Order: sequence, then C-alpha cells, then structure tokens
Amino acid sequence: MTISPSQQASTSSSSSKEACGSSLPRWRLLLQTLNWRRNPDIEKQISASRLRAKQLESETEQLRKESLRVRSETEQIKKENARLAELNSRLDAIVFSSATNSTPTKPTPSESEM
Repeated sequence: MTISPSQQASTSSSSSKEACGSSLPRWRLLLQTLNWRRNPDIEKQISASRLRAKQLESETEQLRKESLRVRSETEQIKKENARLAELNSRLDAIVFSSATNSTPTKPTPSESEM
C-alpha cells in the first residue's frame, strides 16, 4: 500500500506538532488541550475594574478628608455657640441688674396719652 503525497504531508505536520508540543511546559500543554485563548473583553473589564477601584479609593480618601474638615468645623461652631451663650447670659445678668438698680421713671404726660 502506497501513501499519497498529501497523506505524507499531513502525517509529517502532525508529527512535527507532537514534537513541538512535547517541548512545551505541562501547564501550556494543558491550556493547549483546553483550547484556551485570552479574551480581550475580559481583559478590558479587568482593567476597567482596577481603574474603578483606584477611583473609589481616591474618592474614599477625599471623603475622609472632608469628614475630618466638617468635624473640625463642627467643633469650632460648638465652641463659638458656648462662647455666645456665656456672653448672652452675662448680657442678661447686666440687663437684669440695671433694671433692678434703676428707679422707675414716672411717665411723662405725653407718654401716658399714647
């Protein structure tokens, strides 16, 4: 039985594939047998996810700084409110003491007509 030239070419190419495949590491052979290919869409999604994660980290840091600033402002406002409350109570005390120390004035005739 004779082998045709086309059969010889296919036989030699498959034997060269086997020889080339045997030189690959085992994990590459496994990937080759699974017919694994890189998926550019998944790579883009991974890249976009990583970029979004960095953006979220940046936003989180900005929000943390803003939160600290707001807390500081709140403390300042509380101190200012306490100071104003103290001044208000002093003012009330002054008004009360001036009202009790002063003699009541008699209304003038023009004021009583009003």
